[in-house]
Amino acid sequence: MIEVKELSKTYQLGKVDVHAMIDVSFRIDAGEFVAVMGPSGSGKSTLMNLLGCLDLPSSGSYLLESLDIRTLSPNQQADVRNKRIGFVFQNFNLLPRASALENVELPLLYGRVSNSHTIAREALERVGLAERAMHRPNELSGGERQRVAIARAIVNNPAIVLADEPTGNLDTRTGIEIIKIFSRLNAEGTTIIIVTHERDVASKARRIIQMKDGRIHQDMLAEGIVA
Repeated sequence: MIEVKELSKTYQLGKVDVHAMIDVSFRIDAGEFVAVMGPSGSGKSTLMNLLGCLDLPSSGSYLLESLDIRTLSPNQQADVRNKRIGFVFQNFNLLPRASALENVELPLLYGRVSNSHTIAREALERVGLAERAMHRPNELSGGERQRVAIARAIVNNPAIVLADEPTGNLDTRTGIEIIKIFSRLNAEGTTIIIVTHERDVASKARRIIQMKDGRIHQDMLAEGIVA
């Protein structure tokens, strides 16, 4: 599913090289539920950007379902992002003037998928929000907005969902509900990768990758360290 080898990312700030990620290697198999943890500046966000094809590494390789991402054209990378990867963000990233249904429908419109209205409504049903389909984001609670964001992430039935601090703006009870949705999606076969600062959230995953200073500090399954 995902295989990264000696993946590194260096940014240039003026004349200074900032090594955001250094020689990171791991494999994530289809159907895994992985939490990525670490302090600010540890490389978590950089890793998610690379896995989501939002950025390219400075060195190393990234294979996604046997595709070498570094060899793809920008248009091909965009196609991978739209069809194979779903994104969920801390701040929801919803269009404020669009209804919940229209927000979920967006990836389908980009992909010129027919019957997009019906497919988007089915995605809202999967997250328990079909009855709020015509409401705009400002008419929804934080938890409901995140459900819309999750529905949008899964509307194309991607192989992988990447979630960056998906409970960061939610209270504890609502955060638990959101994680239950991710767990259910994982049980249905979707590979889930979550970045989180919250140990309670990470504990719901089957595997935890801890990062520190741009490197993997620990890679752990429930039964112990695996790398």
